[in-house]
Order: sequence, then C-alpha cells, then structure tokens
Amino acid sequence: MRPLEILRSVLLSISSNKFRVFLTSLGIIIGTLTIILVVGIGKAGETAVSEQYSRLSVESITIARARGMGQSSATTAILSKDDALMMPEVLMNVRSVGVATRVVADVAANGMSSSITIQGITEEYAEITRLRVLYGVMITNEDSQMRSRYVVLGNNIASDLFDGDIEGSVGDTVMIKGSSFEVIGVLDRVGGSGGVTATSQADSGSVDDMAFIPYDVAVKYTSGTTSRNTASSANQVSYIALAEDINSVDAAISEIKEYILETIGTSEAYTVTDAGNVLESAQATAKTLSSLLLAVAVIVLVVSGIGIMNVLLVAVKERTREIGILKSIGASRRTIMVEFLLEAAMISVFGGMLGAVLSLAAPSLLSMTDLAFEPSIDGILLGIGFSVITGIFFGFYPAAKASGLEPIDALNYE
Repeated sequence: MRPLEILRSVLLSISSNKFRVFLTSLGIIIGTLTIILVVGIGKAGETAVSEQYSRLSVESITIARARGMGQSSATTAILSKDDALMMPEVLMNVRSVGVATRVVADVAANGMSSSITIQGITEEYAEITRLRVLYGVMITNEDSQMRSRYVVLGNNIASDLFDGDIEGSVGDTVMIKGSSFEVIGVLDRVGGSGGVTATSQADSGSVDDMAFIPYDVAVKYTSGTTSRNTASSANQVSYIALAEDINSVDAAISEIKEYILETIGTSEAYTVTDAGNVLESAQATAKTLSSLLLAVAVIVLVVSGIGIMNVLLVAVKERTREIGILKSIGASRRTIMVEFLLEAAMISVFGGMLGAVLSLAAPSLLSMTDLAFEPSIDGILLGIGFSVITGIFFGFYPAAKASGLEPIDALNYE
C-alpha cells in the first residue's frame, strides 16, 4: 500500500468511530493539560520564590531560634539583643546585625479589625531584608530608642483597614493590643508568601499581611514584658547579620557560630543559615512539589495509553477479515503495523493538541484561585511529546498483533 492509501485507511477508521476515538482521547487530553498546568504552576512557584528572596542581600545570614528549643532551655541559652548587636564590633567578617521579634495581635482601625503578625524590628533589619516603603517612611533606631508608637503596615493590611486608601492611611492611627499607633508608612506590595522576613520568623504569612513597629516598642507594648533580654520571648526573636562581602559569608557564619558558643555556652540553640542556602532549599521544595505533580500527570497519561491499547485491540478484532484481505493482496507486515501505529499516533496527537489548546484558558481559570501560572513553550512541548510517546508505546502491541495475523486465519475469522 502507498503512504496516501495507508493515511486514507487510518482516517476512514477514525472517522467511522468518532465517539469512541473521542472518549479514548479524553485521557490524553486531561493528561496533556495536567502536564502543562503542572509545569506552568511549578515555574510560577520558582519565580515567586526567587522574587521573594531577591529582597534579601546575598551577604545576609539568618540567625533563628532552633526548632525544639523550649522554654526550659531558653532560660539558659539566650542570645540577647545586646549580645547580637555586639557582633559587628567583635567579629571581623560581620558588617551589621538586625533584630526582630514577632507576636500575633489584633490591629483595628475605622471599625475594621484583623489578627495579624506584628514584627518589632530594628532599622538594620529593615535594611538587610530590603523592606521597601511605598508611602511614608521606614522605622528607625531613633524611633525604637524614643519608644515611639509608630507602625508601618503591609500593603494588604493597609488596604483592608482603610478601605483601599493605602496612601491616605499614612498619618492616621491604628489600635494594636489596646494602644494607639501612628501609621508612618505602607510597604510596597510583595505578593506570594512572606519570603525571608516570614521564613526567619518561622511564619508562613506574607509581608503584605504584617505590620512592623520599632523593636523596643514591640517588647514593651505587645510582648507583655519590659526587658529586651527576657527569656519569655526568646523563641520569638531572630537576628539577621550581613557579611562584609559575598566572599566572606562562610567565614562570617563560622565566626557567628563560635561567638554564640562562647556567649551562651552552646551553638545548638540557634541555626545560622546564609541566604543562598535558604533560597536553594525553598527552590528545591518547589521543584519537588512540581515533580510529584508531574508524576501524577504521567500516571494519567499511562492510564490513557492503556485505553488507546484497548481500543486498538478491539479494532484489530473488528478488522481481522480486512487485515486478511490486505495481506492476501500483498500488504506486508510492515504496512499493517505502520497503519495501526499511525492510528495510535493520530489519536494521541489529537488529544495532545486539544489539551494544549485548553491550557490557554489556564491563566484565566487559575486567576480565581491562589495558584499562579506561568505559560511556557517547554510545558506545551513536554505535554504533547508525552502524549505522542504514550500513544505510540501502547499502540505497538495491537499493531504487532495485527501485523502478525496469518492471511488464511484472518479470512476465516468470524
């Protein structure tokens, strides 16, 4: 048979069983669409992680309370604020240190109230973590020393409390745990999860949903203590250091660990991690999640491939006499195999292409959820490629079975 005759025979077979072919293609359509969505969501997640951590200098080093260090150990293993602020003076490779403490409290204004994370920070902490002010000004160390009741609001909180008038919120007041605070600034919108500021505080919230006040004010008015070095809030305090330059990060980490050991008698009470490792860990987590979702999509395609195989096996039975006639007039085994493999490939290509077309609606659909999606040619090619490979792979056995039929047996098949 000539190539055009083979193609015509395949198209005739598909057109005469349109509904069955469509049902068979559904699995391929869903599998391809799933792969494209997974790749797009994964890329968007990795991009979001990179953007969130781009606010943090590559020379920064997070010093956070180690997990599992309870109150009993906190009383004997505390790195106080004063201890931390001494680091730039005594450590050769540490340029500056910022301090932050956190507490969950109600913030109220204009009849609106919201329970959010309040972070008490020093000026250095804001600089190192690159908290960007959209309107107003950022908190300074002078504000902390003067115990000024100032607050810088995250973008979402400002919008919620002041009915969308973010710029107008500057100069107004909010209530935090019964105390009045003046809004001196509103942060630029970050989006996504909270990045380093939240991560360093073991908090999964977004910077957009937080409020920031002077460190000493946070200790006095929100933590319920009057001492800046009390053990009761040790687990809520973290520090962030800045190395002299990117080449001195490892040396700075070693110096900090040694300093903590000499100061509090143990180096296990705090974890010391540079920004690069934190970013790599977050990106690895995003990639792992994407891989798991991709594995689910591949399973969907495998199941769809089994469906293609079943349909083609039924087709072999239905066309057994036709195959016998073709062989009796000189059609070779190769011709029969190519015909059935071409049919499997066309079904999978149809499903893959339709899945790719449907993926164009993904951004609009996912905009109604919290999932971000980043379209990519890689995802589309991967989805269509997997669908075609799946169809050909599972179409091989029926094709081989059809091509192996003996003409006499096929003609006598009832």
